[in-house]
Amino acid sequence: MGKAVLKPEVMPNAESERARLMLLRRMADVVSLPASRINAFERSVVADLLVDMMRQASVEERRRIAARLAPLTEIPNNILRLLLRDDLVVARELLVECTSLSDHDLITCARDTGIEHCKLIAARRQLSAGVTAVLIERNEPEVIEAVLQNREAVIPTTALEEAVALSRHNANLCGWLLKRPELRPSSAYVMFWWCNHEERSVILRRFAVSREVLQGSVVDLFGMAAKDGWSDPVVRKALQFIERRQRNREAARKSAYEGLEGIIEAAAESGLTPELVAEIGHLAGVKPLTAAKILSDEGGESIAVLCKATGLTKHYLVLLWKAMRRSGSEDSSDPRWERVQIVYDMLAVDRAQTVIRYWNWALTSALTPQLIRAIREGEDHLIDQFSAAERAAMLALSEDFKA
Repeated sequence: MGKAVLKPEVMPNAESERARLMLLRRMADVVSLPASRINAFERSVVADLLVDMMRQASVEERRRIAARLAPLTEIPNNILRLLLRDDLVVARELLVECTSLSDHDLITCARDTGIEHCKLIAARRQLSAGVTAVLIERNEPEVIEAVLQNREAVIPTTALEEAVALSRHNANLCGWLLKRPELRPSSAYVMFWWCNHEERSVILRRFAVSREVLQGSVVDLFGMAAKDGWSDPVVRKALQFIERRQRNREAARKSAYEGLEGIIEAAAESGLTPELVAEIGHLAGVKPLTAAKILSDEGGESIAVLCKATGLTKHYLVLLWKAMRRSGSEDSSDPRWERVQIVYDMLAVDRAQTVIRYWNWALTSALTPQLIRAIREGEDHLIDQFSAAERAAMLALSEDFKA
């Protein structure tokens, strides 16, 4: 794509070929002279002639010229464009060794060349946000993985979210994404749904943060909001996220099951139904859609998060696991059950609540008709129009709505 086709022309005899090679190398030497020896106009004229000759040169000669020019701080633009888009063995000399390439040089090269060229660009030191954004926009897992592995690369938020979206169907990206300092909790929480157990554990250890400081800073506002009848929906939603209480006490008083424990005991006997799932969610203080997502999770770690967040003992974790018609005995051969117990034991209640409330916020309160339409129609290009919660919902629910 955009790469020049360079074919050496047949030389009439060995002497003429030798003369051409000598001239080619001499001109490369002249272009490489310092500014004190050659002015900009002279360098430009020589560069034009050199480009014309390089089109007829062999790959090895072009590679030698690229290696000769790589240490320079100023390389004529027309030579750079030709060599950066050349065969990989030629372009490598500049993409690996040349420190003077500008962001413009790298961006245009990334747009005009193939995966292997882009992987070399992705491995460069001190890669800027502009260059990484272009590399990630290509949506090529190999290139994105190379960018994520580069610790000196700066990745902008929107580009990282594109990589998060692509990780849903490219599992190799998940582990590298979790190592990026730019990854925000909003992206990590939504990645949870398609990560493996080890990666889910990393997410819960690193991003399941406490809300203690936040709770202390707004403790007086709960009384003010209550006096006002919780009339401001923005304040109500924010304080619901912050407050310490997870269960819906009002729902528990009205429930025929006398609380969350009662309905889980009933579900363990009869199995989960859509009605029971919705009721569990209601009693646990989350929306039915959030409860359905948690209770249909194949890995099961989200069940542990739900139980810990709502203060359920491990006995009810076992019953809920059985309600899902999965084995819950201690001698179970299902490795998922052991993993679920590990997550339950390692999570603090407050941190588990942070995770489950973000899921609830992202999966339900952000779910506007416009967002649902964008999800169903696959309009990922509209992602910048939505908030962090809406983007998380788009990623987490895209497969569910398309099913």
